[in-house]
Amino acid sequence: MADPKKKSATKKAPPTKAPVKPATASKAKETKGDKPVAKGKADAAALPAASSVDPSSLVGQRAPELDLQGPDGKPFTLSDFAGKKLVLYFYPKDDTPGCTLEALDFHAARAAFERKNAVVVGVSRDSVASHARFCTKHALSLTLLSDPSARVLSAYGVWAEKVLYGNRSVGIVRSTFVIDEQGVVRTVFPKVKVAGHVDAVLASL
Repeated sequence: MADPKKKSATKKAPPTKAPVKPATASKAKETKGDKPVAKGKADAAALPAASSVDPSSLVGQRAPELDLQGPDGKPFTLSDFAGKKLVLYFYPKDDTPGCTLEALDFHAARAAFERKNAVVVGVSRDSVASHARFCTKHALSLTLLSDPSARVLSAYGVWAEKVLYGNRSVGIVRSTFVIDEQGVVRTVFPKVKVAGHVDAVLASL
């Protein structure tokens, strides 16, 4: 007959369980489905609705103020261009195909604009750093201003509803304004098609 003391002595102890670590805040959110807001969504929520301004209605009017940051964070206002014609063009995004072609066309024609006492300035929502990378990559000698809040875009009526493949959204409608030496809007090119656009702007000066 087996010795009960011997049997109990050979019995294995149950394995110890590792202590359960408390979930971190981020893990707890993932478990509950409360995922962090994606980058850029908070900014998008703060953007204005589509502008009610008709760009063509600005012809003959004092141009809306700029007051935007340019290269190296330097602020620019309309008074910085006093005494010159200002070709102010609004475009959707740095380093995209259409916007790159438009910028290259303006850059290539800079001497022709200078002969007409005109300076070309671009505006988008991209940051000052993004503009700098864009200009460096394509060797652009253009002044590009940053309007992340779309405040100036709205004032010029180019922050508007767009329809692409049946989907509606609010964004920048490619447009160009020619402003005279006194700061008055003389010509507006709404809903610009890039091909041939720069030649048309030059012809209007």
